[in-house]
Amino acid sequence: MSQKKKVLVHGTGFAGQGHALAFRDANAEVVGIVGRTESVTKQVAKDLNIPYAGTNWEQALIICQPDIVSIATPGGAHVEPIKQAIAFGCHVFCDKPLTQSGETANELYQLSVEKGVKTAFASSFRYMPEVMHAKKLVAEGAIGQPLEAECISHFNLERDIPFGWSHRKEDGGGRLNNNFTHKLSIVTSVIGEHILAINGEVRDDMGRAPIVEGVHNFKNRRDFIPNDINDPSLKWGESNVEWSYTVLAKLESEFATNPVSVLFKHGGLHPRFNEDYIAFYGDKGAIYIKGHYGSGPLYLHKNNEWTEMALPEDIASLIPDVEGDTERNWAYLIREFVKDVEGKDVAPYQTFKDGALYQQLIDLIRENDRWLDVTQLQ
Repeated sequence: MSQKKKVLVHGTGFAGQGHALAFRDANAEVVGIVGRTESVTKQVAKDLNIPYAGTNWEQALIICQPDIVSIATPGGAHVEPIKQAIAFGCHVFCDKPLTQSGETANELYQLSVEKGVKTAFASSFRYMPEVMHAKKLVAEGAIGQPLEAECISHFNLERDIPFGWSHRKEDGGGRLNNNFTHKLSIVTSVIGEHILAINGEVRDDMGRAPIVEGVHNFKNRRDFIPNDINDPSLKWGESNVEWSYTVLAKLESEFATNPVSVLFKHGGLHPRFNEDYIAFYGDKGAIYIKGHYGSGPLYLHKNNEWTEMALPEDIASLIPDVEGDTERNWAYLIREFVKDVEGKDVAPYQTFKDGALYQQLIDLIRENDRWLDVTQLQ
């Protein structure tokens, strides 16, 4: 009889397929997959050689009897399936955002604690190799005491990508849910996990987007941009969520006497002039990583010059041999999660506790009520 942990996946798109492959790489058995559309779900199951395919989540839990469930749908569809899985006694791996609101995210966290199940929250770009390299350098004192960090990115996303969950707050859309979660996870992994204070503003630069049928895989949505965006027969959906944000935070760090200041600046629709980057500044040096999620290379500033640093072998040896940054980071976290469920010792990873905190922070940022009126001074 197989001793592998059995996994049931909820979601058949890019994330669902990626989760399924990552769990297999972690020596778990993917026993079923659930989606909204029967024909699509059956085809994905056939393509990935998954024995069970269905559209009823509760029924799938009963039939498949999973040890672990993997939630790979948009954030607005997470709450009820996770509640049902927790009640069933399953351990839960969930992509970001945990839910569409801080209230529901915290409810899921509390339920998981009460039931005693393990959870993993996949704001997983903290497992980028050069991010782990930066963490090692900061811990070794390479930049002295950390003083501040900054994450700058401009994605130049097409304004005419089809209307869908990413445009809707209630469905888990918005750049805070789908970009900031990763950025915050990256910075806390390097500087320290204790967030002391946060402030920010958001802006919806999108307005509206064309409604187009047939979009299933999030990564292929650009293929469905209408050829004639001025076609009078097109229908439009209204965006109600942010496409740009500016956030300031203060983090506690065991490597610094004072709180570390962090700037997060992201423009989802704005063009970049130069490289997106992540940087960490200390009183004795600095680290600069190219790429919005720290893809590299990494440079260290010492003695008044920047030097490109090779990835240490002890970090390189930990990286899963998987193509694609997103897929590789899933594989890293899922490998750790499965080991933990199996009772093996693993390094700490993010759980629903972190997911609930992140969602509550996003709610606060979206309130955008921390401005001081200075008109009386003018």
